[in-house]
Amino acid sequence: MPPSSERTPLLPNGADAHADVENGAPPEPFAKRAVKFFKAEGEPSWAASYRHFIFGSYVNILLVFVPLSFISHHLHWDAALRFGFSFMAIMPLAALLGDATDQMSLKLGQTMAGLLNASFGNAVEIIVGIAALLQNELRIVQTSMLGSILSNLLLVLGCSFFAGGLKYSESNFQVTAAQASASLMTLACITLVIPAAYHMSKPAEDNITNVLASERGLLIISRGTALLLLLIYIAYLVFQLKTHAYLYIAELEEEEEASKMSTVAAATGLLLVTVITSFCADYLVASIEETAERYHIPRAFIGLILLPIVANAAEHVTSIWMALKNKMELTIGICVGSSIQIAAFVVPVLVIVGWISGHPLTLFFADFETIALFVSVVLVNLLIMDGKSNYMEGLMLIILYLILALAFWVS
Repeated sequence: MPPSSERTPLLPNGADAHADVENGAPPEPFAKRAVKFFKAEGEPSWAASYRHFIFGSYVNILLVFVPLSFISHHLHWDAALRFGFSFMAIMPLAALLGDATDQMSLKLGQTMAGLLNASFGNAVEIIVGIAALLQNELRIVQTSMLGSILSNLLLVLGCSFFAGGLKYSESNFQVTAAQASASLMTLACITLVIPAAYHMSKPAEDNITNVLASERGLLIISRGTALLLLLIYIAYLVFQLKTHAYLYIAELEEEEEASKMSTVAAATGLLLVTVITSFCADYLVASIEETAERYHIPRAFIGLILLPIVANAAEHVTSIWMALKNKMELTIGICVGSSIQIAAFVVPVLVIVGWISGHPLTLFFADFETIALFVSVVLVNLLIMDGKSNYMEGLMLIILYLILALAFWVS
């Protein structure tokens, strides 16, 4: 008979089983080891995890709009009802995506947390963008992405500065890390200015040949720029998580808190909510055209103002809450970091997806939209360069956002 050491690899988790045999204790049953794989020691149970996931926030009351979104779409109800139900359904789904991502980040360490936030932090924007792209709603894709950047930089950051300033006369944050993020945001903004400048430099398009040449040039510039932006975004992740992680140490330390969901439960919840969100986003995009025409709502206003507010609902609440706790590094990371994800990751990914699927999505935005983004990035850079914030700076950002919203309403 072969020695026990030769039989151990055939047992589940052979090393532990071999130790049990040597100590005279029977090996642990396979079923018990399987349970440990799905729920590590010290983690909440599946029941507790999903109890927190579903009942952990009052916002989840709005989940009642998810079935209403499905029903109204398949029964072909009025466009306003379909738009409204899908609009309200995405709000709690966005919050659930943020919650599941945060819970997974607590267990998987700093590097994996950064990768998760990069992948799922703007999941709703990606889902809405792809749904609109596949329906050939290229303007909705562009306006919703630009609107998400403006919403994070002006509305969310402005509300956070304002709320924090009402509680504290002045809040401080790490200047070098904030400036590095703002500089990358400026670079991403410049890449959106270049296609517009190229288009303006072309001669008057008075024949089909000039039109085709201009469109082909914009596609080449946009697709090449998308690939380069993805490279700089990867470099930014390495900078933030590895080579210069010490600059972000205050933000990373704040994430240390008790886990309320097991890792596997959070992962399954994340997957389920992503699938449901994709359907609701598809229904929302499908109802935009009819809703805009019937109720005379400018399409630019829907894409630039309404959709981003819903998609960024979870980030809005988290950012303001962190500012009220005087955790401004985390607030800057949420607002500016999310804008960087959209500009340097989500938008390039959508351009590449459009390239693969045959939808000619470019980085050429309307002149007014490009100018709006540029002045917003300039104002944010000016306000964070001193490493301090107060309620007056927050009010400036909010006022600029309201002015832009008014301009997009009449555009």
